[in-house]
Amino acid sequence: MRENETQPLFGSPVLSTHAFTGSEPVAAARGAAHRFLTEVQAVHGIPVSARVIGMVELVVSELVTNSFKYAPGPGLLDLEVCGGGVEISVWDTNPALPFARAAAPGRVGQHGLEIVTAVCQSLEMRREPAGKRIKAVISLADDPGGHPAGRYCDHPCLKAGPMTGTGAFRWYVGRYWR
Repeated sequence: MRENETQPLFGSPVLSTHAFTGSEPVAAARGAAHRFLTEVQAVHGIPVSARVIGMVELVVSELVTNSFKYAPGPGLLDLEVCGGGVEISVWDTNPALPFARAAAPGRVGQHGLEIVTAVCQSLEMRREPAGKRIKAVISLADDPGGHPAGRYCDHPCLKAGPMTGTGAFRWYVGRYWR
């Protein structure tokens, strides 16, 4: 509980930001995500399952890999626990938004967006004045049926109304909004 004992810590955001540059940003970003979630559990007492750690590391890996591969310059990784979910946000300098390719069983690679949408409860992409930002939300609560997206969470991104602006997209994915 926080200072105000009527409100659980779960409602208070816990945030971590990391800049990535250089030749090995993906491993560093995955490590930062793992350390962040370990700290969330150890310091803040918020339960974090092995599923959550694995899914967050997977999504961070996919988003940072694409950022490093297709965007010149630095990037930013924001991790936030809020409203029962983990929000993963990656900013980079390339304004082009990614898109899912048509299914092709023989295709090697370029399945990152498919993977991310399969394990997240929401995915949001938007252009910014410089570059773009991609946000994905993973529920902290495990689903009793074992769905990788977890149970429905009360993350603010899932309650947001329609997005505005050029090149803004939001998908509600997982088993709740298909």
